[in-house]
Amino acid sequence: MDLTHHGKMVTNMTEICCRERRVLVTLLCALSMVVSIEAQHGTNGEWRVHGGDSGFTRYAAIDQINADTVQGLEIIWRRPAVDASLHARWPNLRYSNNLRSTPVMVDGVLYASNGIGLVEAFDPSTGETLWVQDLSLLADDETPRGAANRGVGFWENEDGEGRRILSVRPPYLLATDLETGQPVTEFGDSGRVDLRIFEDTADLVDFNYSSPPLVVRDVVVVGQAMEDHPRTKENRPGYVRAYDVQTGALRWTWNPIPQAGEPGVETWLDNSWEYSGMGNVWTMMSADEELGLVYLPTGAPSNDMYGGHRPGDNLYANSLVCLRADTGEMVWYFQTVHHDLWDYDNNVAPILMDITVDGREIKAVVQLTKQAIAYTFDRVTGEPVWPIVERPVPGSDTPGEWISPTQPFPTKPAPFDVHGISVDTLIDFTPELRSEALEIVEPFVLGEIFTPPSIRGDGDGDRKGTLQLPGSVGGAEWGGAGFDPVTGMLYVPSVTGTFAADLTPGNPDRMNVRYTRGTRAFPEGPRGLPLLKPPYGRITAIDMNTGEHMWMVPNGDGPREHPDIAHLDVPPLGQPGRAMTLLTQSLLFVSEGDPIMVRTPPGAGPDAGKGFRAFDKETGDVVWETSFEAGNVGSPITYIHEGKQYIVLPIGSLDHAGEWVALALP
Repeated sequence: MDLTHHGKMVTNMTEICCRERRVLVTLLCALSMVVSIEAQHGTNGEWRVHGGDSGFTRYAAIDQINADTVQGLEIIWRRPAVDASLHARWPNLRYSNNLRSTPVMVDGVLYASNGIGLVEAFDPSTGETLWVQDLSLLADDETPRGAANRGVGFWENEDGEGRRILSVRPPYLLATDLETGQPVTEFGDSGRVDLRIFEDTADLVDFNYSSPPLVVRDVVVVGQAMEDHPRTKENRPGYVRAYDVQTGALRWTWNPIPQAGEPGVETWLDNSWEYSGMGNVWTMMSADEELGLVYLPTGAPSNDMYGGHRPGDNLYANSLVCLRADTGEMVWYFQTVHHDLWDYDNNVAPILMDITVDGREIKAVVQLTKQAIAYTFDRVTGEPVWPIVERPVPGSDTPGEWISPTQPFPTKPAPFDVHGISVDTLIDFTPELRSEALEIVEPFVLGEIFTPPSIRGDGDGDRKGTLQLPGSVGGAEWGGAGFDPVTGMLYVPSVTGTFAADLTPGNPDRMNVRYTRGTRAFPEGPRGLPLLKPPYGRITAIDMNTGEHMWMVPNGDGPREHPDIAHLDVPPLGQPGRAMTLLTQSLLFVSEGDPIMVRTPPGAGPDAGKGFRAFDKETGDVVWETSFEAGNVGSPITYIHEGKQYIVLPIGSLDHAGEWVALALP
């Protein structure tokens, strides 16, 4: 079914059906079509939003560091994940080395959540501490607990007053004075809002969230992180909530699981909406400040790999959802995966862009996915920019499972990574390696993308599950991509890696689900090499004005030095990792990504996963590269301070303490 024209304008929110009309639109004709370049399309010297701007382009219109000067980059300062004053107060302070926190830069100061989730302010030219968030929220006799999150939000009113940093340190949403680090007392309860309080229960409910709050106009929007595979079929919905940015009062709540009588409830068959949950937004959100619209990338419903307890398409899980920022009213939506069985949650912030397609100017939004698909829509109406067709996908033989017979595939752009696994996609450097790869995959189900998980047997000759490609750590990852608003080019890092999607029976003594996910293993290929043909980490450049791929290059050397292939003198194979992207006027910076969640194959060399490179945006050629003691685990930023351009990025690994590192020209 061609869905190009299914963005029908409607004024009654009840006019919707689950499959034939996936796009729901309210009248937005009165809204201005003028978009602020500074707000929506990159930053000019500062970095006030996690993604560079509210549209998450990760673009900065500065060019002091360019192809001619980049070779002179050197480390100017580095700063630990937790300020020394906290170590002095708590000598036994412990925290993860996985420092994912991306700073924001506002009026000559950097602000970031540290290794335990407290906000720190520091000098952008030296890394020197200016303040650490007031510790009165911690008990005097308590050793603080917490983890690094992905960052903070910033707000000021139209007059540049009332300025504050918004952060989430579970279970609280905190407002902190920009100048002093003290709580903004008029916000919530003396500077904090308890996020465990939900309006549908009198009890405190566990709350977690590791992404920065989204600040748009006069509200701050917060999602939540939730367990993918609870032990029961019953679970809480993944509510998204908005609070008044000045007072902390709850403004609205949006439930991704429709309730009785609401549009979309018919997609939860057998009344499964009554007990099913999740569909949460755990990653970053984006916003159009001018239009007052918020874009939510929702995740999977519970459970993430068995859906027999929730038959139907399961709206509004696995969707891109557009809401009004002031009211939470849904404007339009599109479901990227019907009835998710693959852990294909939308893990990337939607990217806002202005493009010109066939002479038509379009205010677009792109949702990148683990499926290595770039779904592209008019961000005002929800109409697909290029036709999206429903294609048949394989069925399931798991008892009690319900599966959607089709899934949506855009006609443009083409997938930016490999779809599906077969004997033709297996490693073939040598006949021996190929033979071993065939032996490894023999007990698994192979097939096209959206081949469902299968039951894992315990016997030697039993089936071991389905090999899924892209895997649940594959395709696009939460680091997202970079968009150049001048050229219309989108640069997407991705991971090419398979994943064992296996199911085991639920233990009736501990759970009430028929099946639950099994090993979730990343199968090792022959002699430790990947199972598949390279590249294992790649960067794809897509012209969003045409939908065409312009180039693809491996990101890093990968296992070139493996003893079984070193003699072949193979070209760069690409390093699998959660790569992070930064764009400037002339250069594309991409890290190899952290090796914490993605296995580094043997033969990748001592610097595997630690690389950071500058690419020519037109060709994909490497123009500069370096490596650090650890991989880049959060998004890099760039800014101008006192006439000098800096690049700052967080690094960390299992054996290297997290820290921020600043690069600049001498």
